[in-house]
Amino acid sequence: MANRALEEIKKLRKKYHLNQKELANRAGVSQSLIAKIEAGKLDPSFTKAQQIFAALDQLRNSNETKAREVMNSKVVFVQANDKIKEIIKAIKKRGISQVPVLSKEKVVGILTEGSILNAIAEHPGRIATLQAAEVMEEAPPIVSPKTGLTVLLELLRDHPVVLVAEKGEVKGIISKTDLLGKVE
Repeated sequence: MANRALEEIKKLRKKYHLNQKELANRAGVSQSLIAKIEAGKLDPSFTKAQQIFAALDQLRNSNETKAREVMNSKVVFVQANDKIKEIIKAIKKRGISQVPVLSKEKVVGILTEGSILNAIAEHPGRIATLQAAEVMEEAPPIVSPKTGLTVLLELLRDHPVVLVAEKGEVKGIISKTDLLGKVE
């Protein structure tokens, strides 16, 4: 094990407000082993180091902010056959920048300000007749309310929003803005 990685043990242990004995119990190792590693007097076996880091990872995951804590539960949906002109009015009125598109109660896509602007630029004469289904982008990812912040951040790198669903029913929406300030 690299000494630099071993130095993280003490830092992470303190971050999670554990004493050496508590970490040792969680990792299935002795308290004296933790003390010797933290003092730099012992390089643990690969297996022991894995056990310790696994226990610390488990703590990180349990302490991590979850989707249910950052989601906006007021989700505005549009139907696939709704006219873009009406959708523009609705998103301006509500001050939102994207809306999931439904067809037969299922999320089939998403409309963003960008996709709407692109459609207007491509079809300026059809603004009154364009429907959501003709303009929408691919459906956003859907996660469980228990999904952690690390996964949410990764998904939001490639998608404008993430939907939160439980037993097939959408419970909330998370945008990049919702996560600002939630990162540790």
